[in-house]
Amino acid sequence: MDFTMIPKAWTHKSRGTTFLFHFTFCALLFLLPASHALAQLMLYPTRVVLEGNQRSAQLELINNGTETTTYRISLVNRRMSETGEFSDITAPMPGEQFADTLLQYSPRQVTLEPGTGQAIRIMVRKPADLVAGEYRSHLLLSQQPETTGRRSIESRSTAAGEIGIQLTALVGASIPVIVRHGATNANVALTQLELQRSPTGAPLLALQMQRSGTQSVYGDLTVSFTPRSGAEQVIGRANGVAVYTPNPLRRARIALQSSSGLPLSNGTLRVTYREQAEDGGRLLAESQLAL
Repeated sequence: MDFTMIPKAWTHKSRGTTFLFHFTFCALLFLLPASHALAQLMLYPTRVVLEGNQRSAQLELINNGTETTTYRISLVNRRMSETGEFSDITAPMPGEQFADTLLQYSPRQVTLEPGTGQAIRIMVRKPADLVAGEYRSHLLLSQQPETTGRRSIESRSTAAGEIGIQLTALVGASIPVIVRHGATNANVALTQLELQRSPTGAPLLALQMQRSGTQSVYGDLTVSFTPRSGAEQVIGRANGVAVYTPNPLRRARIALQSSSGLPLSNGTLRVTYREQAEDGGRLLAESQLAL
């Protein structure tokens, strides 16, 4: 999903006049749920999968902010890197299959008053000759600028010689929409486990997620530690982690923190990858690292 990152304001002075620009831009933070990364807009669910005989789904939007907001809705195609970042694409690489030509949705734009919601209906139409496999595109919700009552981008000046020009901060979010047709399958293995340290000295578990098959995998990573003379305790989590087709590999690092303060030595680290509870909670992969 894409959410807002806000860099520092940039101020430029020229001939006694101050121009103040505030920027925001959208960047994908895949491991963060919508409610954490963008408090103003709440989305449910945060991914849509259409498979088997399912022909439609519904996305719920809720304006959790204090201002009326308009969002324009579109379909985009994106590619995931080995480290989880997304980039917009137009031409598919071998193995990439987009869902945009299979999907219809309504409405195309919504205006939400504070505390109100709107359902977006998503429908899939499969041609008779559709090849079996998984198809993915992303439903993008782009916030539109509010222009009502505004005739100038210049804000009112309060000091002689000062003019403030402010660009309205816009945010957006996107969710994957996946269409599965025919028999699909996936396997995933957790490999290359390595205990590392961040620049501040905090422990991290680095690992690789190796995916094979014809569909994506999605679930939660959990890291636990068992000292030789103690009980197992959970010391790290990363929820909502995916490896999308056609990628065979994703590299990840998980921050670790022992609630008891025990040093991570003379014991065993165990990492599991499970479907989320609403998907059944099935164990997808497991691996261990002796310390």
